[in-house]
This record gives sequence, C-alpha cells and structure tokens, in this order.
Amino acid sequence: ALNNAAAKKHDLEAWFPGSGAYRELVSCSNCLDYQARRLLVRYGQTKKMNAQTEYVHMLNATMCATTRVICAILENNQTEEGVIVPEALRPFMPAAYRELIPFVKPAPIDEAETKKQRKHREGMEKKGGDDKKEE
Repeated sequence: ALNNAAAKKHDLEAWFPGSGAYRELVSCSNCLDYQARRLLVRYGQTKKMNAQTEYVHMLNATMCATTRVICAILENNQTEEGVIVPEALRPFMPAAYRELIPFVKPAPIDEAETKKQRKHREGMEKKGGDDKKEE
C-alpha cells in the first residue's frame, strides 16, 4: 500500500510454500520531493531573489532483507535430506556443501503443540464428546 510520501512503489516478492503465499522481500518507493521538502534537501545554486527552490527527489528502499531472502531460499529448496543449494549460490559455498546442506539431526517435536493436543484430547474424553474411536 502507498503511504502519503510515496508516488510509486515496487515490491519484490517470493513464494513461501509453508504459508502458500507470495510475501514481500523488499520494496522501493519513489517519494518525489515529499521527504526532501521536510528535510530541506535542495539542489542547484544558492537561491536568488524570486527564484523557486528546487528539491531533490528521493527513493526509499530496502537493499536486502537478508532474513526474508534466506527463508525463501530454504523453504523453496528443502528436501527430506536437507536443503539443495541453488545453482547461483554454489560458487560461494564451501566445497562440502556446494550442492546440498544436509540435515544433521531429526526435526524436533513441537512440545508446546503436543501438550496442547493432549490437553484437548483429555478435555474431550472427560466430556465424552470424542468423535474418534480408539483402535
């Protein structure tokens, strides 16, 4: 969404399979002279009598939201064995991890979720409203 300062805005998005949606990685807004007027950022020679003050136009941008980019790379390249390194990044990786960064231990069980599920199940059993039959 545009704010008061932005005349035009471009977003760079990536697909995040975990949430099934495109999400913003970075954005760039052309703020024209909105910010420059408030900051008194001018260009040209010293103002002469009756001359109009000329303000610069400013861009407001995120160069690289590193964490978001890494999350997108990891989510899009994850396999059962680990994370496949994209071709463009392989020259920058240590030799042992040029093609695949393997998982070194199994995924941890989400204990908070397990406790929540157990509490729900016990509550349902007390009420006698358990729709699932135990085998």
